[in-house]
Amino acid sequence: MKMKSAKINAFRTWGLLLTMLGMGLMIAGTAGIVFWGSAGKIAAAIGLVIGLISMMASLAIYFWAGMLSTSAVQLECPECHKLTKMLGKTDRCMFCHTLLTRDPAQATITAEQLESQQSSHP
Repeated sequence: MKMKSAKINAFRTWGLLLTMLGMGLMIAGTAGIVFWGSAGKIAAAIGLVIGLISMMASLAIYFWAGMLSTSAVQLECPECHKLTKMLGKTDRCMFCHTLLTRDPAQATITAEQLESQQSSHP
């Protein structure tokens, strides 16, 4: 089984990746002017616009993750005893990645059984 992270951390990771992608596209577009002179202005314009769109998407994802975080249930992880936030019925600890649940019917099954059960039900 591969290591999975908490749902809120996964949203934040996608936001960070979009931020880095946007910044990289903006820098690469601006470098087009340095390498190709006035012909690179088209590459700069395309890079800056796509980079700006990526940065705006990152802003939206960070805002969404923040709003989800305010309504998330806080509980103490039974493994590492740190306070973590949980979205939905099942989630993972933000620190030690232990599978957590608030559903008593799923509390005694293993992580592999839960993942197979969730993948079979859409």
